Amino acid sequence: MNLGRAMTSEAISASRNSLSLDGVWQFRHEDGPWRQAHVPQPWQAEFSDLVDTFGHATYKRSFTLPAGWEDRDLALHFGAVSYACEVFLNGEKLGSHEGAFLPFEFAVENARLRPTNEVEVRVTMPSADQSAFPEFPFSEIPHGKISWYGRIGGLWQSVSLLASDACRLDHVVIEAGMDGVLRADLAFTAAAKGLPAQLEVRDSEGVVVASADLSAAESVGVTLEVPGVKLWDVGQPNLYTLAVTLDGGVDVVEQTFGFRTVTTANGQILLNGKPVYMRGALDQDYYPDGIYTPPSIEFLEDQAKKAIELGLNTLRCHIKVPDPRYYDVADRFGLLVWTEVPNVQSFTSDSARRMRETMVGILNRDRNHPSIIAWTLINEDWGTRLVENAEHRQWLKDSYDWLKAEDTTRLVVDNSACFPNFHVKTDLNDYHYYRSVPERRQEWDDITAQFAAGADWTFSPLGDAERRGDEPLIVSEFGVWGLPDPTKLRNEDGSEPDWFETGSLWGDGVALPHGIEQRFGALDMARTFGSFDGFIEQVQWYQFMNLRYQIEEMRRYPSIMGYVITELTDVHWEANGLLDIERNPRVFHDVFATINADIVIVPRPARYSAWAGEALPVELKIATGGGSIPSGAKLSWTGDVSGSLAVPATGPVSVADLGTTSLSMPVVSDNTTLRLDFILEANGVVLARNSCEIALYSQRETAGLSSIATADPDLAAYASGLGYPLVPAAEADIIICHAVDGADVEAIKAGARYVILADGSVETNKNLRTDMPDGELPHRSIVADGKQFRPSLDQHLPGIGLVERDGTIWRGDWIAGFSWVRREGHFAAIPGGPLFDLSFSDVVPHHLLTGFRPWEFGSNVIAGMVCGWVHKPAAIIGQKRVGRGGVVATTFRLTREAPGADPVAAALFDALVATAADLPVDEGKI
Repeated sequence: MNLGRAMTSEAISASRNSLSLDGVWQFRHEDGPWRQAHVPQPWQAEFSDLVDTFGHATYKRSFTLPAGWEDRDLALHFGAVSYACEVFLNGEKLGSHEGAFLPFEFAVENARLRPTNEVEVRVTMPSADQSAFPEFPFSEIPHGKISWYGRIGGLWQSVSLLASDACRLDHVVIEAGMDGVLRADLAFTAAAKGLPAQLEVRDSEGVVVASADLSAAESVGVTLEVPGVKLWDVGQPNLYTLAVTLDGGVDVVEQTFGFRTVTTANGQILLNGKPVYMRGALDQDYYPDGIYTPPSIEFLEDQAKKAIELGLNTLRCHIKVPDPRYYDVADRFGLLVWTEVPNVQSFTSDSARRMRETMVGILNRDRNHPSIIAWTLINEDWGTRLVENAEHRQWLKDSYDWLKAEDTTRLVVDNSACFPNFHVKTDLNDYHYYRSVPERRQEWDDITAQFAAGADWTFSPLGDAERRGDEPLIVSEFGVWGLPDPTKLRNEDGSEPDWFETGSLWGDGVALPHGIEQRFGALDMARTFGSFDGFIEQVQWYQFMNLRYQIEEMRRYPSIMGYVITELTDVHWEANGLLDIERNPRVFHDVFATINADIVIVPRPARYSAWAGEALPVELKIATGGGSIPSGAKLSWTGDVSGSLAVPATGPVSVADLGTTSLSMPVVSDNTTLRLDFILEANGVVLARNSCEIALYSQRETAGLSSIATADPDLAAYASGLGYPLVPAAEADIIICHAVDGADVEAIKAGARYVILADGSVETNKNLRTDMPDGELPHRSIVADGKQFRPSLDQHLPGIGLVERDGTIWRGDWIAGFSWVRREGHFAAIPGGPLFDLSFSDVVPHHLLTGFRPWEFGSNVIAGMVCGWVHKPAAIIGQKRVGRGGVVATTFRLTREAPGADPVAAALFDALVATAADLPVDEGKI
């Protein structure tokens, strides 16, 4: 068998060497053919036919022992193997290991070595079949998002042969706080006992700033003090090196660390005694080619640089233990990291043991990294069942206490919670919630206000919560989908990555990327968006609009100490990243830091639309985060409206409330989008910028409006209030109603034009009808298999269904729905678009229209929506011919306020009536 050859020996230090075994291995999955595999990476990343496979696989390769290593201590070291494995050397078993995320090694006796040596690794990636994998069924092992994005099996981190002296340092634990005191606990091998060891602390320039001598022992501690210490901080990654030299150089180990202290007090997160406002992003630590395996240190550095460009100061590494280089980069770039234990699916005694063992392994490998400031034990109650299981809640409290005792230098979160679960004992009162705006803007506002006020729903209501009351409030997951540009994600030959075919089982099928351009074409959406590229650009700006609004809303409350955006990058089909999975930026990359910053200007108009020439009240606040505003600061705004206000001196994690300012809207003859640009300056220095867009409507002309008839007195009052003449039905140009019955249908068939405001205010048969057509009575009377036939609702004229959005994928939360109005015909004058913006907040429909064919979405459907990767099309405004007449139907909620109070509602009403007036009437013979 032609086994790959080992790479050249590399020196780790003057006393330690490593022979990399990365590269080509021979590989076989189950009883399949032998083929070449490249290590490190999971087998699912390399072989398209094994993309979502579990089971058993075998890896083999050979190596030759480098000269001079014959009398040294040797070990085969594995960075991480998923999930369990047995390791053989020259046919003899060295040992076995269980766990997908952490390093392990096996000692290699020189007597086992040959001129050419063969390493064999037998890997098992279990399924959920307990009978096939009784020792570790998938549901009971820590696996994180492997359950979402596909299985991960194999040697996904580096493999090496290590050589060292029998006398060596095995482990060192460093605690270094803002007081400049370093406490190091060292563990030497038994062979090193009694040997002299020298410790030196060196700064970033290599200057020795503290030192000590000691005698090696299996456990020995030392305390060193560094005068004038430079603290590690966000954006100020001052690093030091602890060098341990044993017996004049028999063994030399260097460990990088930083002096920093993380605590909480009075509802604040304190880094080195100062408040820090968390501006985080969820990072699932997935990669375009290697899936779990980062391609290079340069890739990780580029990712960190882009995160900082986006204004982020924290990455929440989500239920995955990353490659250790991830933390090295965060240390050097001054990024905070919040790390989580990978979850299980079923909580058993074995699950609990494995999670504890995983956390112990994380501490052993990673605890010296200053960038890590927090641990999470459980995410969203995955695996546990806190709502109904007191044993799980007690385990979680006990685990919190254990981890706080094990690591006193970091914060611990028990359960990073979401509805309907909660905390039991935690350092951070964090919570997850997703709502799209404008679709669910009021829900976002209400939930945020309750959370900021210290809502009781974030902690257990079952009498066992240990809530101090001053845990900092963090919105630790929120966000909305945009979409990446698929052309930037395809392979060099134009083919799609394997993950394009995944996602169909999520979100009612709307998470499937494959075929997005074809669906866009089939729905004739270029008629609305100009082109597919134009659509992608629009939905990315929609994502920005959502994030800006939601961040602004959180920043209105000084009690909220930070947030975590979902997420830093797209992950396969999950398209809510600030970057795509290749780390290409979104269109808003260069402006995002203006609202993702310490100091943020928060303009909040009474509504995001206004009538020309009238006054618009705008609430103005400025949040400081980790910054501060000096005396003499001024907030100015420019655009078609200008002005300024003095801003008082304001300290960190505070909000300067500047009250409400009435802005006089300019007089315009045509509808337009008015942009206000805000700038905060002090002493000639720009502290913050932001902008706000207002849909500005010219004053309506009421002369020449169509005559209207309606049997609904509220609709009559609304239409009359907008200046429409009311006449009897026989004389009306347009008849308006919330739903129709048989008599209305007869009138339409005879040539009447109807506008149906199907806003859900009138109960119907899940269509636009309040009655059942008599002609269907024989069908509805049929009884078969003991059941009466259901009505054929889609056949009831005018042939349009009505669906409530709540409880469906159309609702708009985690996976976004993209709602639009095509700006043509009588709708061309509506500012903005095509996608809904904040000016639509008060008219967003709670229902949708069905019954339109794909080819109608570029014509008869004037407003509509799609979900996710362009799935589940539905109409919001649609027109249909019915007999000799026709209808224009909409689910916009236009009559909730007084006539003309909302310019958007008035403009849409006018456009609907004018569109209905243009419907042709068939006067020919049939």
